[in-house]
Amino acid sequence: MSEILNICEIFHSIQGESSFAGWPCLFIRLSGCGHGCVGCDTPYAQSGGTSMPIGDIVHQALSFQTPLIEVTGGEPLLQAGVYPLMQRLCDSGRQVLLETGGFLSVADVDRRVHKIIDLKPPSSGVCPLNNPENIRLALDAPFMERASFEFKAVIASRTDYLWARSLLLEHRLTDSFTIMMGVAFGMLDPKELAGWILEDRLRVRLQLQLHKYIWDPGIRGV
Repeated sequence: MSEILNICEIFHSIQGESSFAGWPCLFIRLSGCGHGCVGCDTPYAQSGGTSMPIGDIVHQALSFQTPLIEVTGGEPLLQAGVYPLMQRLCDSGRQVLLETGGFLSVADVDRRVHKIIDLKPPSSGVCPLNNPENIRLALDAPFMERASFEFKAVIASRTDYLWARSLLLEHRLTDSFTIMMGVAFGMLDPKELAGWILEDRLRVRLQLQLHKYIWDPGIRGV
């Protein structure tokens, strides 16, 4: 069954988040999650989907002829088949991104994959489910592999910001890794977050969800 994946959607768009924001990107969104994050912006991906063989997924993805492919969800690491899928996409010569909620370990992810790992703050309602192993894996990675780890925090309040700041400084993540910090769309004014970052001289990158400014925030497949 690992050769079959439950797919929510496959689409070509502009990468809206992460250090790759702005680049054309092919998205493979897997179905299934169940972690129950407050404010989830893709609730439609938590269940349902279409069963597809890995070969068909790779063929469809490569047909878009984009050098950048992101595997996302839902929570993509819930499906065993995601690991051979990412390996085959890497073998094709594409730059492969994985966006994961941070609940599950990325230990078995192909080293060539760029891993974008969420750090869930208190407002998410699932903060205790953050998997500390992912931070350890990043810190223990050989120097040349550290660039394949990236962390993201979505901030909805001052409490979230202080939590994230404390975590980043405790583990000195800002010394070695790209840290993206953005606002929960419609819940916090980006100017507030920008002000906090500047006041603290925090070494993070402010991000906005570009796709929600280019298109209607409720539209799927962008």
